[in-house]
Amino acid sequence: MPRLISHDKKHCPTYIPVIVLAAVFLLIAIRQVGGYNFKIWQIMLGGALAVLISGQVSLPDALGAINIDVMLFLFGMFIVGEALVESGYLSTLSCRFFSRARTPDQMILFILFGMGFLSALLMNDTLAIIGTPLVLGLATKFRFSPKLMLLSLAIAVTTGSVMSPIGNPQNLLVAVNSGMQTPFVTFGLYLLLPTLISLGAAFLVLRFFFPLDFSARVLVHEPAPVCDPAKVLPVTCSLAILLTLAGANIIVSLSGGTLLVPLPLIALCAAVPPLLLSSRRFELIRNIDWSTLVFFAAMFVLMESVWQTGFFQSFVSAPAVSSVLAILGTSVIISQFISNVPFVALFQPMILQAGGTTAQMMALAAGSTIAGNLTILGAASTVIIIQNAEKQGETLTFFEFARVGIPLTVVQVAVYWMCLMFLTF
Repeated sequence: MPRLISHDKKHCPTYIPVIVLAAVFLLIAIRQVGGYNFKIWQIMLGGALAVLISGQVSLPDALGAINIDVMLFLFGMFIVGEALVESGYLSTLSCRFFSRARTPDQMILFILFGMGFLSALLMNDTLAIIGTPLVLGLATKFRFSPKLMLLSLAIAVTTGSVMSPIGNPQNLLVAVNSGMQTPFVTFGLYLLLPTLISLGAAFLVLRFFFPLDFSARVLVHEPAPVCDPAKVLPVTCSLAILLTLAGANIIVSLSGGTLLVPLPLIALCAAVPPLLLSSRRFELIRNIDWSTLVFFAAMFVLMESVWQTGFFQSFVSAPAVSSVLAILGTSVIISQFISNVPFVALFQPMILQAGGTTAQMMALAAGSTIAGNLTILGAASTVIIIQNAEKQGETLTFFEFARVGIPLTVVQVAVYWMCLMFLTF
């Protein structure tokens, strides 16, 4: 689980880190200066180096801010994802799962609801890693816009993860720190229905922005490719470990206990079979998405320096915890700038101290998560998707994402607000 940044750190005397963060946002939005096209990880690394070199964050604080749990989780899942692609087993699973989709509408619905439900069980970052090559393969095979497929995946794993306490790190934080006795039941009761409605709304929004991809045609599926059993064995072992340990966590949570196996340990255990059994273990390690790991390490450093200024904390006041709608809106907006996990760490104690209700806790979980649908920096899973896509020559720009994400997020905020308000009566 991500490390909580201390609330009592000494604030930086200047707002230079906030200016650096604004510059990072601007560069990510335009992505090109002169004739050079910057990668997201390069921009974030530049921001981290800027606050380090200018002394806005000390080296010990910077190193302490890098969340080892998140880095280990991503490393383990990158190994599993690369092994799935390299073995050909991902293509086989894709053919079997999506072969029931006969029209473009059905294909996008399969992605939204299928990936959405899986992200609630296996965590959204996991599905972002595994799902990116899968949807790009479908885009090539059935002549879909790669941007539509990447957006569908990003929205699916972000929105779907809302309905589970293990769907993403901030939900886990809400569940544990609020003392929920049966977090799966609570999340399901309050957030299952609005999440299903939100996924349906995502389908309508995507259909509006990509009308040509939804033209009437029949999707012809080829037989699933036959894989080499020697290559498949390690990844099937990985998936078995992943599903077994995730299932154990769900069962324990349903009985009122805390997570049995930490998420980083699940990922590392799942990575063991490919590393031990595959003859191409060193190639797997070399080919994983190291640039995304650099991005996350740099992001932790930059966000630590921004956090220490106290700039965004000053915008979180008592009125912001007074209603479900205020919590949803504040969560969506501020999570863009200090990341959703630090925001929840800041905001949750304020809600609890004000006598926060379960509905308000659920608004915090929902708002900080669907913040990921607003911009490409709102969710770690979206960054993972774009970074992996750029390795295959595809991308989503800041504005391409925002033109779909902004109206969708407004609709989703309204859906969660209405559903949560209804449940409070």
